[in-house]
Amino acid sequence: MSALKLAVIAGEPSGDILGAGLVRQLAIQTGEPPQLIGVGGERLTAEGLTSLFDFTELSIIGFSAVIARLPKLIKRINQTAEAIIAARPDCLLIIDSPDFSHRVARKVRAALPGVKIVNYVCPTVWAWKPERASAMTAYIDHVLSILPFEVEVVRQLGGPPLTYVGHRLMEDPGLEAAHQAQMAYRRDHSSRRPPMCLILPGSRRSEVKRLGPVFGEAARALASINPDMTFVLPAGEHVRREIRDEILGWDVVCQVVTGDAAKWQAFGEADVAIAASGTVLLELALAGVPHISCYKLDPVSQLLSRLVTSWTAALPNMIADNVVISEYYDSQLRPARLARQANQLAGDTLYRSAMLSDFDLIRSRMEVDVPASHKAAATLLSVLADK
Repeated sequence: MSALKLAVIAGEPSGDILGAGLVRQLAIQTGEPPQLIGVGGERLTAEGLTSLFDFTELSIIGFSAVIARLPKLIKRINQTAEAIIAARPDCLLIIDSPDFSHRVARKVRAALPGVKIVNYVCPTVWAWKPERASAMTAYIDHVLSILPFEVEVVRQLGGPPLTYVGHRLMEDPGLEAAHQAQMAYRRDHSSRRPPMCLILPGSRRSEVKRLGPVFGEAARALASINPDMTFVLPAGEHVRREIRDEILGWDVVCQVVTGDAAKWQAFGEADVAIAASGTVLLELALAGVPHISCYKLDPVSQLLSRLVTSWTAALPNMIADNVVISEYYDSQLRPARLARQANQLAGDTLYRSAMLSDFDLIRSRMEVDVPASHKAAATLLSVLADK
């Protein structure tokens, strides 16, 4: 049997991680590494992929950003589709970045109708444009979901077959260590330390620019309410300079840490967090850190916000099917309000206890019997076997 020929598209660092894990498991389950073609980052490169171009070109957020880079995106869509069609793979695996990857998938399906197409990470059809779910059936054979509630949502919307394979965060050793540290502290308060607030203004430069000043004012207000409060800001390498420039103007001392080890240590020690909306909210919930969600849209996205159909933008709320964490956006982002709520969550309050209880529920709903990459690889092979 010849090696599996796999086309893969990963447009974000998180997708690069997911793709690499799945490729490694495919090699184990089939007995040899798959032949790779497509787009990805350093982790997929380590698994044998020569990316068609630098995948960071696809790391864009917001409608206005997509429009500004549309000509180049169209060029990359055509380039990627043509390369995959020429390679005639056994399967096309698309991971996140739906504005790009789904357009490529439609072109590949039109040219190679017999090639299986698998979507790893379901598009947020539960948040906006639900009609996308049924439209996907024309070019997606199966969806590998990382969120448990999507199984029922996509079924109700008439989407393609979907399997919940689990979330990689449930297997992250750093996050698990942070969770164990938080659980130990919940059991034993004798090692009381000065309270710590995590400041998490986002992983993109645009987010840091929009939320940084608000978070700085919130930190100053929180410090005036609780003078013992300390502040730590875990920063990704690609936004470290923007973050350091931002906090120079703050009236409070905020320690900036970089790297996964420092980040997870901070998550294990934190009492509360003020965070930009995104995957980090789920990280905080799984670690057991009470937090507040904030987001500030660009002007064009504000106009399009009426298209959003979901009752929440916070993944912890969706998984729990309850208002677990509070969300503030645009004009609601008042620093004094954020500070007072953060102070409540940092203390020994019923509000904090209820949130921690909900976090335990979220963890239980996300558990699977095998690691996510194992189940994802097995499901993909099952799809390929179903001719």
